[in-house]
Amino acid sequence: MEAKLCQSCGMPLSSDEVRGTNADGSLNDEYCTYCYQHGAFTQDCTMDEMIEHCAQFTEEFNKDSEIKFTKEQAIAAMKEFFPTLKRWQAKG
Repeated sequence: MEAKLCQSCGMPLSSDEVRGTNADGSLNDEYCTYCYQHGAFTQDCTMDEMIEHCAQFTEEFNKDSEIKFTKEQAIAAMKEFFPTLKRWQAKG
């Protein structure tokens, strides 16, 4: 089974603790808690702003990954990947 990813930042939705919440307090199946809480996005930002924000965590990502990215490589990969995520498909 394919892992679910946050449709805003691409973070794996690996447990209920990292899942965002809907307006009624129920867990959201599409977005992480860092991007989505109480039925709304936590940040009003562009896709490029989200990529810059996520790039700060490249070293942390590398700790748990077999492939090690430089910050520049991570940004390039996100610029290709993020347009496939639901949040950014409508905005481009």
